Amino acid sequence: MSATEHRAPEAAPEPSRPYALPGVSMSALLASCEAARAVSTPPRTPDRTASAGPVAHPEAA
Repeated sequence: MSATEHRAPEAAPEPSRPYALPGVSMSALLASCEAARAVSTPPRTPDRTASAGPVAHPEAA
């Protein structure tokens, strides 16, 4: 090869898609992820400042 010839750099082989599942649409995958997040998120505790009024203690009556 002479000094004036240039070779294109060899392209890296295209990586296979390790997480692609045949037959699964992106929307189904995203819906599954959203459902998993909803189930795994613990319930929120209610805000004490947003209550309608003071909570009566059962022994106070």
